[in-house]
Amino acid sequence: MSDELNSHIVKEYGLNAGASVVGIAASKDFVLAPKGFKPSDNLEGCLSVVVLGVPISQEAILNDNTIGFFDMRSSLNEKMTTIAKNVTKQIKARGYKAKAINGLGGKYVNGQQFGHISLKHAAELAGLGIIGKNYLLYNSEYGNLLWFSAVLTTADLTPDKKVKYRICESCNKCVEMCPSKALDDSEIFKKKECSKTVFKKVNGKWEIMCFLCRKICPNRFGKI
Repeated sequence: MSDELNSHIVKEYGLNAGASVVGIAASKDFVLAPKGFKPSDNLEGCLSVVVLGVPISQEAILNDNTIGFFDMRSSLNEKMTTIAKNVTKQIKARGYKAKAINGLGGKYVNGQQFGHISLKHAAELAGLGIIGKNYLLYNSEYGNLLWFSAVLTTADLTPDKKVKYRICESCNKCVEMCPSKALDDSEIFKKKECSKTVFKKVNGKWEIMCFLCRKICPNRFGKI
């Protein structure tokens, strides 16, 4: 028998585990996700998606520190995975099924890696922000610097409302300046073209060589 569990309790789990933001989305709202990438495809009976986020360092963006960004991202992902596993454990202790989803794991399709679910779209559905022209999630407090993980669960939690603020309306900087032209089509993000520019081996080690779409955004640090 499952103990009563609600959104407030689950959000406290996330915040106490170290998340800066926590939002909740209903699994049924992922209608546009392709087959195999819906929450219910990854956890049978999934009703809710708990989205957890922490911000990337502003200094890394301001200092244009591309070398070392890969390590920072990996470290941040490890932190987010730990937070998601912590929340998963607590939800399971209340008698519900739950599964942690990290920011880098996923499936390979046509030679490209995709997350088990789209965490950016999950964050948007969970009321944590709006996806902009550069396909990054914009949060009013943290701008486009949030890194996410999530927890899928069979607990029927009250979802958060999607936010309604507007961004990018008269701005096209990221589209015009993207060196890979990955943002030219507003309907489709050219992930493969982006990856060719972003990832490069330096002295035998993978590094992230471009995050221009984050850096040049007027709202990169939030306060929309």
